[in-house]
Amino acid sequence: MTQQGAVLQGYNNELVKCIEDLCMQKEELNKQIQQAEEEKNKLQHEIQVLSEQLECVCENLAKKVASRNELDKILAETEAAYMKILDSSRTLLNVLKKEVGSLKHTPELKTN
Repeated sequence: MTQQGAVLQGYNNELVKCIEDLCMQKEELNKQIQQAEEEKNKLQHEIQVLSEQLECVCENLAKKVASRNELDKILAETEAAYMKILDSSRTLLNVLKKEVGSLKHTPELKTN
């Protein structure tokens, strides 16, 4: 019987050692889980901050693009109006040259 008790005691000691090893593994795994959760929370916070910054940049960009589009429209209208002024000035100059040319042919303006 003593021999069986010794074998049983050996099994018991091994079992206790295995349980202790499992408990240590569990503690280590719990530490790793806690670190991973902390890292996850940190990254989620950074994502939130970056998302807010991205939203702000997108809003500013949209405003700037709208302003640029408005300036493009104003510039195009101004250039078109300026071209009309140039065309009218050329037409006026041509009419004036014709009138002056025809006045030179009238007898009253000829010099002796």
